[in-house]
Amino acid sequence: MARGLLVAAVLMFGGWALITSLDAPAGLAQEASRTIAAREIPVPAGASRELRDAIAAPPPTFGPTSVPSTVAEWEELQRQFDGAAAGTLEPLAAAYNVSVDRFEIEGVPTFRLTPDTVHPRHENHRFVYVHGGAYVFGGGEAGVTEAVVIAGRARIEVLAFDYRMPPAHPFPAAVEDAVAVYRHVLANRPAGSIALGGGSAGGGLTLATVHRLIELGVEVPGAIYIGTPWADLTDTSDTLHTNEGVDRILPSYDGLVSAAARLYAGDHELTHPLISPIYRDFDGFPPAYLVSGTRDLLLSDTVRVHRKLREAGVVADLNVYEGMSHGGYLLVADSPESEQMYAELSAFLLEHLE
Repeated sequence: MARGLLVAAVLMFGGWALITSLDAPAGLAQEASRTIAAREIPVPAGASRELRDAIAAPPPTFGPTSVPSTVAEWEELQRQFDGAAAGTLEPLAAAYNVSVDRFEIEGVPTFRLTPDTVHPRHENHRFVYVHGGAYVFGGGEAGVTEAVVIAGRARIEVLAFDYRMPPAHPFPAAVEDAVAVYRHVLANRPAGSIALGGGSAGGGLTLATVHRLIELGVEVPGAIYIGTPWADLTDTSDTLHTNEGVDRILPSYDGLVSAAARLYAGDHELTHPLISPIYRDFDGFPPAYLVSGTRDLLLSDTVRVHRKLREAGVVADLNVYEGMSHGGYLLVADSPESEQMYAELSAFLLEHLE
């Protein structure tokens, strides 16, 4: 199986695409909102053939028929999403010439992903990977797909940790695990040699982790990767509305996504800066590589993070791809956009890691 198809299969059945209602909104309730008539959106000519084919294909139709309302229902949905990825890691790793070791860091299950040939300039670097999945999904092998891709394409050793998640472990468990893993890695190497990052909820959790490191007076990593981050768990970002139904992977905030936000936050407000990291200044942050797409439901979250980083004087490289939906650079892994995105991420790491 081609590497791109392998990645797509793992992600589609591993819980990355969280499908919610595809019904077009009748209009926004807020004052001065605009109601837009139903319209047909053509496949963008500026996207690659591979990405255009993905856009033209019917969107994924799997997913829950209703939002869980009990702990037992959430746990069953987690088992379905995450369990579907069982047995996929080794074939994917082999396709990318990456070896896999399983162990624990500070009690947190962790995967060490080592490319067969490490880039000479990455021999003393480590990438600590933070998986996505709406802060609820992506446990076990389901959360390691992008980590394998990064290890194989950037030729850097990656440590992907399986942080605790709700319903059993709501906020702040995930942040605590991320900080514990990072501090363990930091104890054995300079901060400037460590990259931290991930996509979607993993991008948001990366930002929250850096906020927490700064609070604790811990030296921040040398660079961070922020892929289409869920940085604001409230229903306020512009493209949650303008790209609703346009994003073929994450079509709406309403339904499962908003319920996951509430489940993750527990008794805390969604605007808590370690839950929605956009609600704190980014002073002291390391150089950041950000990526999104013009059809991404979380494009606004990505743009808002980029602006706050720049306002804080932080080096921030924003990359937006034509026609791409949420996480499309990973889901359409055989596209030129995907190849370019990870090549530029690798170059960014080489530039900023010590």
